[in-house]
Amino acid sequence: MQILKIVLVALVFIVNLMIAQPSWAGKDFTKGADYIEVTQALNQLLAAKDRPEQAGYTPEEFQQRLAQLQFQKNIIETAKKRAQCRNETGKTLAVYANKPKKSPTQLYYLAAGKITDDDWDCDGIYLPAGTSVVLSPNTPAQELTEAIAVKFVDGTQSVARVDPATGVIELNVEPAKVFKAGESDWLLPALSQAEIDTQVPTPQLID
Repeated sequence: MQILKIVLVALVFIVNLMIAQPSWAGKDFTKGADYIEVTQALNQLLAAKDRPEQAGYTPEEFQQRLAQLQFQKNIIETAKKRAQCRNETGKTLAVYANKPKKSPTQLYYLAAGKITDDDWDCDGIYLPAGTSVVLSPNTPAQELTEAIAVKFVDGTQSVARVDPATGVIELNVEPAKVFKAGESDWLLPALSQAEIDTQVPTPQLID
């Protein structure tokens, strides 16, 4: 009888280990749609490396695109947490986020100084018309004439901050994609920053 109890306890312990294991392990984002898309684009690009002009690139543009895709692939392969957005702009930031398997990607509002909880995927950021922004380290600031959405790949830890000297928004990671209205299924409303600032920050984003 004592042996049977010991065996039962051991079985329960093993079952608990099997159930809990996924929460211990680092998340694997290489099975997601972003990784498939990035890998396919990278393979297609590498197939044209000997004739980049036929793929529509100058040699410099080819190397730049290659570096972008390799960087995105590395982010996905090494990520330990879901994509998060940190707001260091000093204002409310509109972000695109979803709770995996529970909600579609929608527009939410992240308060200044906050970061989205890693139970959520922060897929991107909404930037209204009139925003001055630097989208990548190698490009100059631009003033947006229309609203855009910037998308990040799975696992990206993105930070939006403001240069105190210029007031320009800077992103620490170059977006994987930039959408204008009608170019994706993400909602791009015609909001100004003043209107975004009046929105109540979404509390569940930072729980």
